[in-house]
Amino acid sequence: IGMVVGTKQGLPLVYVTVGTTQFDSLINALLTQEVLKLIFNQGYRRMRMQIGRGTEPTLPTDAPLAIEYYRFKDSLAADMQEASLLISHAGAGSIMEGLRCKANVLVVVNDKLMHNHQQELAHELARRDHLVAATPDALLHALMEVRDKHGSMTPFPESDPEAFPRFLASSLGL
Repeated sequence: IGMVVGTKQGLPLVYVTVGTTQFDSLINALLTQEVLKLIFNQGYRRMRMQIGRGTEPTLPTDAPLAIEYYRFKDSLAADMQEASLLISHAGAGSIMEGLRCKANVLVVVNDKLMHNHQQELAHELARRDHLVAATPDALLHALMEVRDKHGSMTPFPESDPEAFPRFLASSLGL
């Protein structure tokens, strides 16, 4: 783990992932006093951030919750499963993995990217009420929306590993 401020194991966790990329505007938005205070007031006591190739953040020493970060891990599944709130970049793999977790999902779209197809996926899943989508500038509002929708978002359907073999078999007349 890169850096840890405070330790409060076992308490409600916000998990943040930016995947293999760099998304400093999301990390910096999360570390503002206003956002940290809101997260704390929503009942979270820990925030773990996977920062990818981003700039190492300066963690506020007076943060109201324990904050830790790291660059990469072989698998993010355990961190995602532990989270009560998952804040993810808009990569399709991270979104789909996040939707399989018990956590509320907030997808933050990097609005600085050109030809941003990830934005389309995030907004369509938000339209279907599976998650909340936002940009770094709208993070505070999005966190309030996640709180307001807690428990009422539509669960993402379980994947059916037999769907393709069934389709293939029926297509081939087997």
